[in-house]
Amino acid sequence: MFPTLRRHNVQRTPAPRRRSDLWDYLLEPLEAPWTPFSEAEFPSVDVQENDNEFVARADLPGMNPEDIDVSIRDNSLVVQGEKKYEEESEKGDYRCRERRYGSFYRLVPLASEVDEDNVKAKYKKGVLEVRIPKTSKSKSESKKVKIES
Repeated sequence: MFPTLRRHNVQRTPAPRRRSDLWDYLLEPLEAPWTPFSEAEFPSVDVQENDNEFVARADLPGMNPEDIDVSIRDNSLVVQGEKKYEEESEKGDYRCRERRYGSFYRLVPLASEVDEDNVKAKYKKGVLEVRIPKTSKSKSESKKVKIES
């Protein structure tokens, strides 16, 4: 007698379903896992270094300079703040109120000692630019930076 070949039940992954109508497109955001934060709450920060200074640029569109806090702490740049957005529209019987709040915190370690007393920060057209001069002396205290607009 010949040995028989046993077949196992194989679980197959279903093929991705095709979006056939507008209703499927409308329901798609509800199928994805919900997260309370978006990219807006985690601003991108670019840091460039030259011989004399660090230059950091952060994208913070739609914010007021008063809502942004920039400081130098333990040889690191700290950018933090709170973004508030409120919009209300009314047309006939239709009323829409939209509110979003979110805070952000970015810490960027710096590769060399910096002069905390001469740090300059400017906020213009949604971009925060922080110029941090280098120094050879060592400090460990925290220093708050005023933002010019």
